[in-house]
Amino acid sequence: MTNMIRSAFRPFTIFIPAVLIVLLSGTAAHAAGRTTPPNIVLILMDDMGWRDVGFMGNQFVETPHIDRLARNGLVFNQAYASAPNCAPTRACLMSGQYSPRHKIYTVVDPRQPPGSPWHKLQAAESKSELDPKITTIAEALGSNGYATGFFGMWNLGRGRTGPVTPGGQGYRTVVFPENIGFGKDAYFSDEGEYLSDRLTDEVLRFVSDNQKKPFFVYLADHAVHAPFNPKPELVKKYERKLASGNDRRDDPAYAATIEAVDQNVGRIVDQLEKLKLTDDTVIIFTSDNGGTQQYTAPLNGSKGQLYEGGIRVPAVISWSGLKMPGTRCEIPISSVDWYPTLLELTGVKPPTDQKLDGISLVPALRGETSLSRERLFWHFPCYVGKATPSSAIREGDMKLIEFFENGGRRELYNLKTDPGEEHNLAEEMPKQADMLYRTLKEWQRETGADLPPGDNPNYDPQAERPRGGRAGESPKSQRGSRKKGPPK
Repeated sequence: MTNMIRSAFRPFTIFIPAVLIVLLSGTAAHAAGRTTPPNIVLILMDDMGWRDVGFMGNQFVETPHIDRLARNGLVFNQAYASAPNCAPTRACLMSGQYSPRHKIYTVVDPRQPPGSPWHKLQAAESKSELDPKITTIAEALGSNGYATGFFGMWNLGRGRTGPVTPGGQGYRTVVFPENIGFGKDAYFSDEGEYLSDRLTDEVLRFVSDNQKKPFFVYLADHAVHAPFNPKPELVKKYERKLASGNDRRDDPAYAATIEAVDQNVGRIVDQLEKLKLTDDTVIIFTSDNGGTQQYTAPLNGSKGQLYEGGIRVPAVISWSGLKMPGTRCEIPISSVDWYPTLLELTGVKPPTDQKLDGISLVPALRGETSLSRERLFWHFPCYVGKATPSSAIREGDMKLIEFFENGGRRELYNLKTDPGEEHNLAEEMPKQADMLYRTLKEWQRETGADLPPGDNPNYDPQAERPRGGRAGESPKSQRGSRKKGPPK
């Protein structure tokens, strides 16, 4: 896959949503004549959509601090989550592996034997814990002298201690929301603290305490997962903006939740500046999956689905060692790429007994125009929300989705000319569809991808699907009102 790099700031900009990684890169250190290994701060957002920040073209939500990262960084216009929902993407980030290798396909075991009545198939089994035998990025860095800290939502194993918790997977400092007075999925504590603020407080304390040695921070905020409970003063601000004539489909509560995240990104950047770590820090911001149905326009689909709206996310890396800061990169990238990228930036050798599916993005950071990879893959053999079992491959601009229901229906799209996936080319381009399908099936066999084991004996064609619809309908979501696509 080749990339094009251009100025990042035009009237409409795109940034891949939802993880923020702050790195003190080894490459950056070398470029600046330093020999110390890099610090890393990874911030992962929950359910933040592709266009939910200013640098990605959102003109309603105000995200000046995140936009500043983009102005000083490299924006990946075609960044993807490695899975369409939270737990598998988090496992991909921690392991550098696609879902079929770590066997986490969805946030909970979706089998529900023998299946919900609208499920045509029985879902494949999904693990709920990351195998302790896998070397996580935290373990790789921790064994090379890094202070490691986890803050937020884990979703890769239950409990507060033990081998499948952050503490058992390489993190020496662990802060769960439940440990600091927040109930499950709560934005506010009983004492009135706001979760994003408090998690950031803990990150700032950790950075201050470990500023003299290399550190790795993984901040996995609960925001912007629904249901929202935003700061009232920010909601009022966006209600006033709506009243002044902005897009009536914009949601003040959602916008307020995003701005609170942005404020805390600013606090982290300010802390790095105060401690004189800015020049040695790489910042990456991205999300665990695409947005929910209301927030993915102009893309098709939403969280849980393998359409672009379910997997395309914002992603930016801000770092003083970038070859061309303030630009945009068209190389398609995936969550699995951050693991090998961080290893190369920090000079840590990859584990010898663990297959890494991702590739290092360091060549792109240095301004190179291609990466040694031809295709990306996704695999989701389960049900969640409106999503049905499916698998997908992207090669160049072409993307094929295989839906396991209905005898393996195929959909083929040219993402360069049709990023909204409105025109299925499978019948018009059968040779292209067949070639991609064969490659996808070979990948499924090579990775040991689990498939739905059979028909659901309780299937009812008239059963009500989540959020309306009938079991036989296409899984596509409704598009929103914003029609603009990615910048040209």
